[in-house]
Amino acid sequence: MSLIAEAPSFLQVYSNGLVKRFAPQIVTLSLESSFNGYKSKDVIIDPSKQITARLFFPHSNDASSLENNLPILVYFHGGGFCIGSTTWLGYHHFLSDLCVASNCIVLSVDYRLAPEYRLPIAYEDCYASIEWLAAQVTYEPLLQKADLSRVFLSGDSAGGNIAYHVTIKAIRNKGSCPVKIKGLLPIHPYFGSETRTDKEMDKSVAGEVAMNDMFWRLSIPEDSDRDYYGCNFEKLELCESVWCEFPAIEVYVAGLDLLKERGVMYAEFMKKKGVKEVKIVEAKEENHVFHVFYYESDATRLLQTQISQFIKRY
Repeated sequence: MSLIAEAPSFLQVYSNGLVKRFAPQIVTLSLESSFNGYKSKDVIIDPSKQITARLFFPHSNDASSLENNLPILVYFHGGGFCIGSTTWLGYHHFLSDLCVASNCIVLSVDYRLAPEYRLPIAYEDCYASIEWLAAQVTYEPLLQKADLSRVFLSGDSAGGNIAYHVTIKAIRNKGSCPVKIKGLLPIHPYFGSETRTDKEMDKSVAGEVAMNDMFWRLSIPEDSDRDYYGCNFEKLELCESVWCEFPAIEVYVAGLDLLKERGVMYAEFMKKKGVKEVKIVEAKEENHVFHVFYYESDATRLLQTQISQFIKRY
């Protein structure tokens, strides 16, 4: 067998279909764990599909200080649809700190990964997580203060892409969707197209572009190209009533990120489609998913504050 795709230190794909993933440092939990300011536990969304999640609940020794109706942030990790996990150290610390800062319940979802499970599987898995929320809200102790009328969807890179598509599915299923999506907060969202952006044409980033292309090649259906609707947001045809139902959107971009142009293009596209509240927030001196790799940095703390302020507005 031969190596046909590789993201050094993270992923190897071989010609016989074998996929090897190499996780960075992770955080394991033993049942329900209590920490300074929050509780956390791992839960199973769908055992038949190996969909799991990590729950974070703001915790205080003074129970009266917590609201009875806490908003919920459902978060989808990045990794080009092929790598990543709720257990990665960066995600665990970023989301646990965000849980405390925003006084918000966080559900961080582990969906099935490509190339074994190509799109749209990730969209379906992640939509299942919000159905699970509604089904478990009266049974799971860490959800008993959850307010299903104040659910926010977020994620970084591929997770930002997923949050967008889960929002669409929730709007389309408005009559049966068990929660109310109040806001969409994609962080450095991962989109693409067969047409290159100006930045992607720069020879100095050819390696990054090639890596993005590889992840798209591994994650979209085998007979598709980068104009697949899951990659190119302009190719998804929706009726006007769906666009009108979109919640407020805050798109986070990083000034040094190759994907910054894509994030700005996405925000402008949503404005043109008539989405009433769309805002772009830029971290000028930061790179792609800085909050995962530098979860204690000032820029990450600012991002957590910005997300918290958005949630409190709705």
